Amino acid sequence: MSEQTIIMETAQLELTLKRLTHQLIENHHPFRDTCFIGIQPRGVAVSDFIIGYMRQLHPELLIDYGRLDITFYRDDVRNSIHLPSETFLPFPIEGRKVVLIDDVLYTGRTIRAAMDALLDNGRPSRVELCVVVDRLYSRQLPIHPDYVGRSIDSIVTQKVKLYWDKEPRVVLYDTL
Repeated sequence: MSEQTIIMETAQLELTLKRLTHQLIENHHPFRDTCFIGIQPRGVAVSDFIIGYMRQLHPELLIDYGRLDITFYRDDVRNSIHLPSETFLPFPIEGRKVVLIDDVLYTGRTIRAAMDALLDNGRPSRVELCVVVDRLYSRQLPIHPDYVGRSIDSIVTQKVKLYWDKEPRVVLYDTL
């Protein structure tokens, strides 16, 4: 088994997600022209937490929240079998600010696929990106997050994963 390093323990992860939520509130309140979209599959747990906390802080406001499946927009879909999730966008995105939410930004390919999928549903006025972990220096595409929980240096043989079990945490481990 490979050696694991805990990047964020449960309390740190929760504090980071709450900080990201407050940054989103600061920049988008009262949410009239903004919608939030979690990227399937791993960004949904992050976005569920953020939107849940946002609704807890502002129960009087309508917060548009959806989920985006990018399965058939990925450039590696031909290399393996992927089971699609459901895209759920019960609101228009045309002309609105969209905040995409995901767990880890690595090469940028997931975000490129998400933007392709998003554009099939309308043309937003602006797209922002919120991620829990930004793996610096590994980008293959010119994509950078607007909201970052933590930036880390990592190498190609390492992987970063968010666990949402009884003890949510962010772990860095070597794949060799």
